[in-house]
Amino acid sequence: MAHQPFHLPERQALFSTDSRPDAPPEGERWSTWDVATHGPTPRPDWVITDLGAVEADLGILKSGKEADVHVVRRWVPGTERTTLLAAKRYRSADHRMFHRDAGYLEGRRVRRSREMRAMARRTSFGKELITGQWAFAEFDALAKLWQMGLPVPYPVQLDESEMLMEFIGAIGPEGPIAAPRLHQVRREEADLPDLWVQFEDLVLRLAEAGWAHGDLSPYNLLVDDGRLVAIDWPQIVDVIGNPQGFEFLDRDVANVCSWFARKGVVVDPEDLFGRAASLAASSEF
Repeated sequence: MAHQPFHLPERQALFSTDSRPDAPPEGERWSTWDVATHGPTPRPDWVITDLGAVEADLGILKSGKEADVHVVRRWVPGTERTTLLAAKRYRSADHRMFHRDAGYLEGRRVRRSREMRAMARRTSFGKELITGQWAFAEFDALAKLWQMGLPVPYPVQLDESEMLMEFIGAIGPEGPIAAPRLHQVRREEADLPDLWVQFEDLVLRLAEAGWAHGDLSPYNLLVDDGRLVAIDWPQIVDVIGNPQGFEFLDRDVANVCSWFARKGVVVDPEDLFGRAASLAASSEF
């Protein structure tokens, strides 16, 4: 997507009325860049790292069981340097649903046995550990996948409260417009055979590295100007290390193949799973 200067509608308040002496002259807060873990280098040229930058929350993009995603604008006052970011804010341990975590966390380890026991028993402390591990796992996965050249959002930064990443979409007359999810795309609007080829490539390249998405479906694949982009990676699975790894891989393939088949694209889920499983089994990662 193109990241270009834009003007927000007047109805969106961007100027601070906060009387605190350390409040920014514009926006809702100063840039959080200096207190966060940063994404991989070399960074895309649209990433703003200036400590004098400011940020404003433009509203919620998606609400989920584990996290909410907001759109955040970051800009440098007095210049045309501005960008949009997707801000993923994981729910606290008291407001998250942990019923799906166990299978995904198999094969992952923490150093201390006390922490492992707390996570297994779902104590309050264990749930906080899982929440933190979930956020770090997604940020770490995005960094590695982006460096591999896979179609994922660039992970800008991670701190204790949120992960900021590339916003996949465009700027319309009324503000940011997120790229549609695959399940929203109609047959006449896209080159479905080409999207299928992109999906095959994604699955096989992931498997070659020993991974499966773990929860892949038409709902977490975006279509951005004909390009398939995969999102939602906190549950990324080590196919060999996780006892259910091949089951997750099989489900990823089956979920998306079913959608393409319903749209009239000729697919062979058994063949794709077989090729991916073979690559994962021989992975050196």
